Amino acid sequence: MLHIDVDSSVLDVLYRGRLMELRDRAEEADLSKSGSVEVLRARLIQHLVLEEIDLSWEGIQSLTHKESGAVLKVFGIKSSGSHKERRQRLWLHLNFDSRRLSVEHLAGMERDELHELCLRLELPLTGTRTVLMGHVAGVLTSQGRGWGRIKRSLWRSGVPKVSANSPPKESEEVSEESEEVSEVELTDSESFGSASPVAVLEDARDSIVKDVDKSNPEVQGALLTIGARVEELERMVGSILRGHSGTWGSSEEGLLIRLAERRGWPLESDEVRSRVVTVATNIAETKGASIGEGVRTRVDAAAVMSRVRERMEYAEKLISKDD
Repeated sequence: MLHIDVDSSVLDVLYRGRLMELRDRAEEADLSKSGSVEVLRARLIQHLVLEEIDLSWEGIQSLTHKESGAVLKVFGIKSSGSHKERRQRLWLHLNFDSRRLSVEHLAGMERDELHELCLRLELPLTGTRTVLMGHVAGVLTSQGRGWGRIKRSLWRSGVPKVSANSPPKESEEVSEESEEVSEVELTDSESFGSASPVAVLEDARDSIVKDVDKSNPEVQGALLTIGARVEELERMVGSILRGHSGTWGSSEEGLLIRLAERRGWPLESDEVRSRVVTVATNIAETKGASIGEGVRTRVDAAAVMSRVRERMEYAEKLISKDD
C-alpha cells in the first residue's frame, strides 16, 4: 500500500502562492518556471511534496483506486469518480493546461496527437480523426472543471489548521460563478413529462455533430462540446417546458440560448446556434410540447419521430435477441 506523507506547511504555501511566488520557488528547486499559475502549482506539488511517488503515465496506472484518490486530494482537485476517471484526471492535471486543452482546441490537432491522447486516456484507438476527437471531447466534457485548477477554498484559505491564523489573500482570479437566468429555475430533477428515451438523446447527438468535419475548426470544437452534453440540453428543454406550460416557440428558444450561454456553451457561431435550436425543438416535439407554427416550419418533426422510432425498434430487437 502506498503511503503518502506530505509536508502540510509546504503544501499550504503552494496552495496560496501567486504566480511570481511560485516562479521563485520553481527557480530555487531548479524546475521550469513556464506555464500558468496552476501548471506551476501542479509541477511544484509533484516535485516538492510528492517527489517519492512515480507519477509518470505508467506510475499512475499502477495506483490503486484509493491511492489515486489520495494523490488527487494532495493536488487539491476533484478526487471522486471511478478508478479510470481518477487516472484520467490525474494524468491531465500533470500534463496539460486546462485552458489550452479544451474541446474547442481539439479541432486544431492532428490525428497522431489525438491518437496519443486516446492512448493516454485509455480510449478506443481506431477510427477517423473526427471519431478520435469525439472520444477525447467526451472525456474533457465529463471531467469538466475537475482538473486544471485547485479548489477555490484552498487558494483562498490554504490547508486547514496550517492557515487557520492567516488572513486569506485577495484572489487574482475572477470568479466563474454566474447568476442563472431568473425566468426559469433549472434543476436536474425537473423535466416535462417523462425523461426522454435513449433513442431521442442519440438522435439529438447525431444531429448536433452531423457532418462536423465539413465545418471550420472553431465550429467543429463547439459542436463536439455540445454533442457531448445533449443530456444537459434535454434537461434544459424539459425545465423550460415545465415552466412555460408545455409550449415551445421563439421566446422559449431565446431563453434556451441565454441559459446555455450562462453555462458557458460555445454559441458564438450562427451555425452552432441554429443546430442547437433545431435539436432542442426536436426534443420538445418528442416530449409532447405544443410547437408554435413559426417554429414548426423550421423543423421536420415527422422525420425526427421516424428516426427515433427506428432506433427504438432496433433496440427492442436487440433486447428480444438477448432474451
